[in-house]
Amino acid sequence: MAHLICYRPLLFPGGIGKTHTPTDFDTLLTDVTTKLFDRYPDDTVVYPGHGDDTTLGTDRPHLVEWRERGW
Repeated sequence: MAHLICYRPLLFPGGIGKTHTPTDFDTLLTDVTTKLFDRYPDDTVVYPGHGDDTTLGTDRPHLVEWRERGW
């Protein structure tokens, strides 16, 4: 069964959407992690609203990197 997610403007290939404070960034990344990455398999396709489509499996290995770099 294929999973498709239209999740805008919060998740894009290579990172999450724009935030204005470190706290906002942490909250958004935590939400995206728990509500998407922790619930859906790697083959789940994400249509971000603009930019290229991606899959959770493509971006999952980068979650730690995203948190470390901040935004």
